[in-house]
Amino acid sequence: MLRFYCISLSLCLFIACKKTSDRPKPINGNRGVIAEHAMVVSARSEASKIGVDILKKGGNAFDAMIATELALAVSYPYAGNLGGGGFMVYRKANGDIGSIDYREKAPLAASKNMYLDEKGNIIPEKSTLGAMAIGVPGTIAGVFEVHDKLGSLPIATILKPVITLAYKGVVVSQKQENRIKHYQSSFRKANKDSIVFDFNWETGDTITYTALAKTLERISKNGRDEFYKGETAKILAKFIQNNGGMISEADLSKYEAKWRDPITFSYDDLKIISMGPPSSGGVCLAQILKMLEPFPLDEYGHNTVKTIQAITEAERRAYADRSFYLGDPDFVEIPIKTLISDSYLSGRMSNFSFEKATLSEDVSHGNIKIIESMETTHYSIVDQFGNAIAATTTLNGAYGSKLYCAELGFFLNNEMDDFSSKPGVPNMFGLIGAEANSIAPEKRMLSSMTPTIVEKNGQLYMTLGTPGGATIITSVLQTILNVHEFDMTMQNAVNAPRFHHQWLPDHILMEPNSFDRSVITQLENLGYKINEGESIILGKVDGILVLEDNSYEGGADYRGDDTAIGF
Repeated sequence: MLRFYCISLSLCLFIACKKTSDRPKPINGNRGVIAEHAMVVSARSEASKIGVDILKKGGNAFDAMIATELALAVSYPYAGNLGGGGFMVYRKANGDIGSIDYREKAPLAASKNMYLDEKGNIIPEKSTLGAMAIGVPGTIAGVFEVHDKLGSLPIATILKPVITLAYKGVVVSQKQENRIKHYQSSFRKANKDSIVFDFNWETGDTITYTALAKTLERISKNGRDEFYKGETAKILAKFIQNNGGMISEADLSKYEAKWRDPITFSYDDLKIISMGPPSSGGVCLAQILKMLEPFPLDEYGHNTVKTIQAITEAERRAYADRSFYLGDPDFVEIPIKTLISDSYLSGRMSNFSFEKATLSEDVSHGNIKIIESMETTHYSIVDQFGNAIAATTTLNGAYGSKLYCAELGFFLNNEMDDFSSKPGVPNMFGLIGAEANSIAPEKRMLSSMTPTIVEKNGQLYMTLGTPGGATIITSVLQTILNVHEFDMTMQNAVNAPRFHHQWLPDHILMEPNSFDRSVITQLENLGYKINEGESIILGKVDGILVLEDNSYEGGADYRGDDTAIGF
């Protein structure tokens, strides 16, 4: 029986899907949704539809970006958010490119050793659960920066359908039901009082988000300063501090999103445009693809032993560099040009042999002289004018810190865990960090988010990205290779089984029941350790491919509730 719940609270969810038994097998030749004029692909149909409706009103991709981003805060609070941050890469119809960093920042009171006890050991859960895990949110600053520079419709017009959705409510899907139930014990641990997610939500129930709607109404009326200096800022800072956190009104008032130069590089006849630091995505993607360029992957074949070996070994070396060199470019000098140069990368695979696995203990960061020191969501949009965006936004862990501000209607992030709390010790995604990513006041934490746009012959070819923590980079990588090297449709490229290696721990993560047994046996005989855990989900890629007739194919990942809508 369908039940309708009217609740004057709202929510932001960040959820990890555990079901893999119903995984469909990709069928060669399958196409995703085809549209002649424009396309939006996101984690929920409600958000994709709102984005498309904004385009139909005459808005551009940047207007649709704002609408989709905030609609995800309502319909997919698992990762869509007001209490987190993200990155966006764009390519305008005239070929101009750019990117914006609205990543969270450490509060002013943060310190390098804030998550260590008196013996120098990491305090369990302090950087992942509750108010001390929260970084200063950047989402609202990011969307208003995009609107100021690139938007065309009034902000009230863009936010109106989002607010309507929040009041109307969103139907709970089966995957969402599973995720809420999985994290309810953590919600109760992080929050002093009962929250809306303590209810026994079932598939088909409708949850209304009244508190979030009222917050969005104030933002629509008063602008970005409502969130950072207005009534919302005062409520938020007080709530965080009352729960033991350190973010203040001063932290919120000082936050600014930043326009940054994207990472650009070539691979075969493609030009890749991706996010630069404090995202590690673009640099790592460039390193891996450039290391792979000499290998005839198309001859080896998709997910064959040789292809998996070559990709794994390139990933291993890129992640080793990631852990040592990358951080917030406003705080550390990063040798980006050298890291993605042919001269540097040509030597990184010199000790790889198809005869046996390289041990991660034998792979360190490259020798570069420096003078000075997995739960997210992605959406892709191409508009009727030819503008394209790729945006990835996050609360970090599932539902972020699990701390939910009932008065404002959203969860807060736990992005502080993306810093190196203690250099050499892994974070929640198993990623090892170094001094470049240590904690400092107002510093942005390193990220794996990899929103990416691809050109071919000087024209728009793809826009894509994914959630997935440490697996984001490798999931984007394999989707590009699936289209370019193995002639897949965008939908098949998104559907195809994925694998992942991140230097440490030294094993290949593989989606379960998806790879040929003989391939796994051969890899194990060569010395590779394979991890095929039942709960492994390697990203939920959402991408758009420009077809030969200049129509668009949207590839929405079946691993989530993702949906492509176009016109």
